[in-house]
Amino acid sequence: MLLWITILLLVQPAPMTLFDFTPESDISDWRTVDDTVMGGRSDGNFRLNEAGHGEYTGYVSLKNNGGFSSLRYRMPTLRIEGLTKVKLRVKGDGSRYQFRTKTSDYDRYSYVTYFETTGEWQEITLDLKTMKPQFRGRVLDLPDYPAEMLSEIAILIGNKEEQDFKLALDWIRLE
Repeated sequence: MLLWITILLLVQPAPMTLFDFTPESDISDWRTVDDTVMGGRSDGNFRLNEAGHGEYTGYVSLKNNGGFSSLRYRMPTLRIEGLTKVKLRVKGDGSRYQFRTKTSDYDRYSYVTYFETTGEWQEITLDLKTMKPQFRGRVLDLPDYPAEMLSEIAILIGNKEEQDFKLALDWIRLE
């Protein structure tokens, strides 16, 4: 029994930090993509705040059939087999956000799950294997996220209402 537990521990992949925000962080690979790509009027911005946290702020507008703002981080494709949870330390504004992933730079669709913020710092754990594939807000008839490869993570706000938003990010990890 002890040997089996030891072997199991040896094959478990180590947790992986995808991004740890500090005052020295290089956020040049993070970008906002708003509904302006299709004529909308939403406006998202991203910066490091005085405390060194990533700060995603803006306004979601429904004008011109808009309604979303997203923050995206594209990375070299990572092999993440065995890592089935994403953990985020965030301080939101009480709004609901989407967490999104892509398996490849060539994917047109994303895998999506949701999280609620409370207005306080919180650690949120999301199950990667239950993320549903979506394209332009429509759920696709494809399998859930396989959690084997990862090339992009994103946070999106689009709650079918006009709203200001603010989300501070401390770190994002896989376990």
